[in-house]
Amino acid sequence: MHFDDTLETVLAADLSGEGARASVWRQLVDLIGRGRVSPDPRAIALLHDLRDHVPRTVRIASARDLEFARPPVDLVDLLATDVIEAALPVLRGAHLSVDQWQALLPRLSPPARGVVRNRRDLDPAVHRALDSFGSVDLVLGDDRPVEQVAPVAMAPVPVSEPSVVEPLVPETRLPDPAGEPDPAGPFRIADVMARIEAFERAQDGAPPPPPPVAPQDSFRFEADATGQIRWVDGVSRAPLIGLSLDFCATPGHARFDAIAAGALRKRAPFRDARLTIGGDSDATGEWFVSGVPAFDHATGRFIGYRGTARRPYHGERAEPNRDAGVAQLRQLVHELRTPAGAIAGFAEMIQQELLGPVLPVYRDRAGAILNHSRDLVAVIDDLDLAARIDGDALDLRDDRVALGPLFDVIAADLVALCELRGTLLEVEPTDTAVAGDRRAVERLLARLLATLVSAGGRDESIHVRVGLEGDGYVAIVLDRPQALDAWPGDSVFDVDDGEEDMSLLGTGFALRLARNLARELDGTLVFGTATLTLRLPAANVVEIGRAQRR
Repeated sequence: MHFDDTLETVLAADLSGEGARASVWRQLVDLIGRGRVSPDPRAIALLHDLRDHVPRTVRIASARDLEFARPPVDLVDLLATDVIEAALPVLRGAHLSVDQWQALLPRLSPPARGVVRNRRDLDPAVHRALDSFGSVDLVLGDDRPVEQVAPVAMAPVPVSEPSVVEPLVPETRLPDPAGEPDPAGPFRIADVMARIEAFERAQDGAPPPPPPVAPQDSFRFEADATGQIRWVDGVSRAPLIGLSLDFCATPGHARFDAIAAGALRKRAPFRDARLTIGGDSDATGEWFVSGVPAFDHATGRFIGYRGTARRPYHGERAEPNRDAGVAQLRQLVHELRTPAGAIAGFAEMIQQELLGPVLPVYRDRAGAILNHSRDLVAVIDDLDLAARIDGDALDLRDDRVALGPLFDVIAADLVALCELRGTLLEVEPTDTAVAGDRRAVERLLARLLATLVSAGGRDESIHVRVGLEGDGYVAIVLDRPQALDAWPGDSVFDVDDGEEDMSLLGTGFALRLARNLARELDGTLVFGTATLTLRLPAANVVEIGRAQRR
């Protein structure tokens, strides 16, 4: 796609949602700032209109991405007059003419002009223009807003000493490095910078590096009812606060193994769960973690975990050793798939009478064996998929998957199951496409729909709706079967396979598999009270992102 076409697509986007406005802001700032498109007046006007409606963090991140990109003057003007966190990276590297600088300076805030004042690569005329602002910029006071006074003339004029003004806070003095007393009155930022530079020049060499962080041997922690750590004592809190005991949570610099996750689901104590923490803090490395569940004394409600962690003893290893277990499971899957496929093949030959005439009773039995064999092969495939996800062995490729034709195929395959369960599956027509590996997307949607239909009851309807969200994701919303009402929210992932209702056999495993596969596709699967929502990256947004990176 040509960048001009991309610009027209972005300008025509729907801006009704906050996510859509943030996405359009990021794309326009990137396209214009990196010179991929010209600073179209419509785009600049749209950015001015959006600035107050886009989150501060998004604006700051977009500005930081352009620190060395040499954006045009129109975009520099937009970002430099924003909050100082967004103005700082743009002003440090902006390349403007003298006339452009002189036109921009009166529009900047005093902290932003301070950024320009510290640049040594600008024309002397720009610095003379900065000096004309005088005490407005150079007097230290409190954080109350200071009225910006435009300079009388931007032409080069002799620089005079700014008049002394009354400070906004009690007078503050810095010690003079040379031992001389400070002059009366407030000091200027330029004086402070000069003293700092003089002190640095007086040093013989660079300051010594900070001492290495000493690792700690143990720490204590407390986690809430969801498994997230909320209190830590003994090591740095930053790597641990917010970390979940559930190993299926979003991965980061630290992660528990499955021991803690299994105990969390059962509200049971655990011992010597393995934890690995990355980074360079005093908590970095491997740990053995133990914890006990805590319950409210008045209500008996589960409120979280309290536990301790220790370093491995001599000869112990605490890093999770999952590769061996995954390899053994995949070997077992391979050994099961071969005989199961052979049984299914021979049953089909008997049913189709390929080896000669067969009595009807044996044909019926062969058909039953064939159906059970196919179910067994499907279970084996699920185990293999789970093992490959757990071992980071999925081979995913970038494809564009149209959801409409895919839903038609899946619905046709589930006709017999819908008739058996007495459940109606209704899929709204859609022309939306998602980005991801085609086989993985097909497997995810087919397994998820089959699980929901299997849990459905007689005369129950399961509706499937598809919509494009403003943050570049496609939302697939499915009705939640009534049989799952006993497990609110994400507790449905812990459905016991031993329930009396055989329609729920394997439901928990299948839903966990779908959730993990969705994460491998950069998506999410979330259960609500009446629906569940599967979010996958939209194909058109991914294609626009690839075009911008070229």
